[in-house]
Amino acid sequence: MKKVILLLSVIFLFTSCGEYQKVLKSKDIGLKYSTAENLYNEAKAGEGNSRRKYRKALRLFEQLVPEFRGKPQGQKLTFMFADTYYELNDYFLAGYQFERFVESYPESEKLEEAAFKGAKSYYFLSPAYYLDQTETIKGISKMQEFINRFPESERMDEANKLATELRVKLERKTYEIAKQYHHTESYVAAITAFDNFISQYPGSPFREKALYYKFESAYLYAINSYAYAMPERLANAREYFEDYQRYYPEGEYIEMANTALKDIETKEQQL
Repeated sequence: MKKVILLLSVIFLFTSCGEYQKVLKSKDIGLKYSTAENLYNEAKAGEGNSRRKYRKALRLFEQLVPEFRGKPQGQKLTFMFADTYYELNDYFLAGYQFERFVESYPESEKLEEAAFKGAKSYYFLSPAYYLDQTETIKGISKMQEFINRFPESERMDEANKLATELRVKLERKTYEIAKQYHHTESYVAAITAFDNFISQYPGSPFREKALYYKFESAYLYAINSYAYAMPERLANAREYFEDYQRYYPEGEYIEMANTALKDIETKEQQL
């Protein structure tokens, strides 16, 4: 009977924005909790303006979380608090709050969902490949922690997919740095950078490109050398061609590589 009366009170208080402000300023913690939970559940169910309801619930959660820390209701409240940030796309605070939840409630039935959403928050925070990748690295770490901790999770396919996307982003940044050396004609630095990339990321989708541009860097470096240095550098370029051809005999760049090889052979005969 008390629950029915309380629910009717919550519905009544929702009749105007002014009534919500009264709840917000009220000292009745139970009423605030019920109002916040109701707003959260309605937003979760897609009733009305979900974002507005999440924002209203969030203001109440911010007041309630310190009050319920260490109490039985604290676990549910902390999860709803973190999830509200997540639903509002505030992934920095969502990630932080989900981390706190995972640390505070390791036996919770919501542990798996919280760990996944926390890791996914860092996935969303990961910037474009050409920017600082601190959040990307953290996202990979958090997603790998989830994969290791919940190997039977139904979220495993998505977790692996997101982790792969983040890794590829890191690989692309490293590859593009090497490519920039190539474009600026810093061929020795390019060869070293591509070599390091190939060693560090042997299964990368950029591996073929890296092998080809390593060869092209060596080829351009050789043909633009003084005559006394050219034979050794042409031989190195030929070796890098063979690496590319061995792995990608019908690769995207094989025709250009073959054309460059013919030029290498011609110059070797002239020398």
